[in-house]
Amino acid sequence: MAQPLDLAAVRSFENLEFLARQLVEGFITGLHQSPYHGFSVEFSEHRLYNPGESTRHLDWKVLARTDKLFVKRYEEETNLRCHLLLDVSPSMYYPAPSHDKLRFSVLCAAAITTLLQKQRDAVGLVTFAEQVELQTPVRSTSTHRHTLLLTLQQLLERPAPTRRTQTDVAAVIHQIAQQIPKRSLVVLFSDMLGRAPEEQTEALAALQHLRHQHHEVLLFHVMDRATESDFGFQDRPYIFEDVETGQTVKLQPGQVREQYRTAMQAYEQELALRCGQYKIDFVPVDIREPFDKVLYAYLVKRGKVR
Repeated sequence: MAQPLDLAAVRSFENLEFLARQLVEGFITGLHQSPYHGFSVEFSEHRLYNPGESTRHLDWKVLARTDKLFVKRYEEETNLRCHLLLDVSPSMYYPAPSHDKLRFSVLCAAAITTLLQKQRDAVGLVTFAEQVELQTPVRSTSTHRHTLLLTLQQLLERPAPTRRTQTDVAAVIHQIAQQIPKRSLVVLFSDMLGRAPEEQTEALAALQHLRHQHHEVLLFHVMDRATESDFGFQDRPYIFEDVETGQTVKLQPGQVREQYRTAMQAYEQELALRCGQYKIDFVPVDIREPFDKVLYAYLVKRGKVR
């Protein structure tokens, strides 16, 4: 069984590209050893041989190892365009000081970028908070992948923002939906927190805009479940601060824990229900768990898009 990485150590790791590759290779090895091993073909640089086609590009080494016929894939066989949307608003830097939600999302984005490059698929990166901060082209070259991973590495190294900002998921997604010319896979990493009810409705409407444009959407709802969903704080006085507005409240967790849990459960159920209605893949992920859930969800979604 996969073990979660020590997120606190990720920021000090100097080569995110190597770390992502190790994560992907370990995941693929795990697929070979699991009931889902049939999916592992999706992660190779090969496709199954179709009887009757030329044997020129058969991989004889793979044949010797597996007794199966696979054809090497090349650049012109690219069949997927993927846009990675990464929420980098202040709430994603929680819990401080290790910024685990952001680190978790960055490493997952790096791993998915590595998987896409293995298949010669095209990938682009968008980072956003109040507005789009960075938007790269969508390409499938090794040089482009290296550039994306360097950008993600820089996200790990930058300090938490000191200026109070709020995430505007709706505006960003509407903007991206208008700019994507071809049917694509849009993968969003966000905690979807810190928004008033009407803003949450607008964010979901924006996701529906992507579906209306015939794009496939995969939403990873990134949470530190122990504290953000279960409110698992010790029963003593705390001062809680909204990292996006600066508002503070002093209270004892035991006084509000049940009401908080009820409200969060209702919110998450509503989010999942709306995504289901819009045919958006909604995947709640806990930063304290292994990354495999994210990678497997991506793999299944990619299989649907092809």
